[in-house]
Amino acid sequence: MKLPPLILASASPRRVDLLKLLPVKFRVLPAAVEEVAHEHLSPLEVCQLNAHRKARAVAKKIPDALVLGADTLVFVDNEILGKPRNLAEARRMIARLQGRHHQVVTGVCLMHLRAHRERIFAVSTDVLFHPLTEKQIRDYLQQINPLDKAGAYAIQEGGEKIISEISGSFSNVVGLPVEQLRAELAAWTA
Repeated sequence: MKLPPLILASASPRRVDLLKLLPVKFRVLPAAVEEVAHEHLSPLEVCQLNAHRKARAVAKKIPDALVLGADTLVFVDNEILGKPRNLAEARRMIARLQGRHHQVVTGVCLMHLRAHRERIFAVSTDVLFHPLTEKQIRDYLQQINPLDKAGAYAIQEGGEKIISEISGSFSNVVGLPVEQLRAELAAWTA
């Protein structure tokens, strides 16, 4: 059995680049849904819920496609650090993460509406930041655009300046757990 047409329900250029690492053809159709964060849900559940909402929004338009929805968030002490609204908030986020461990969670939903088939999973990666001075934080934020990144940072853009170590999937921190996704897509066709 071969894979149905694959649609990435995301406008993220990082997810597009990561998905290109897999031997699959796909097209991009961003989902226009508002992300939610209910306080009674765990970090993994929040990401899975948002991934499901994105996949479903696109799958309703194209029910014969396999739709991939994803949501990545940064959590410290079970508090969500989403995309900062401005540079001041980005600076506060990086200052809060400096010298500490935090988790990057990506929820993924694969949905084929016509076949009544879906698979939802989440991957969590532990990240440790270096202790940082105010100047190091300021310099880092001038190097990247933190406003479109959960937690106000990008591991693939100068990450070595702020990140001491990671435990888990590097691609998950970028925005899509490629290793797990590869296995899930292989299982989809089995």
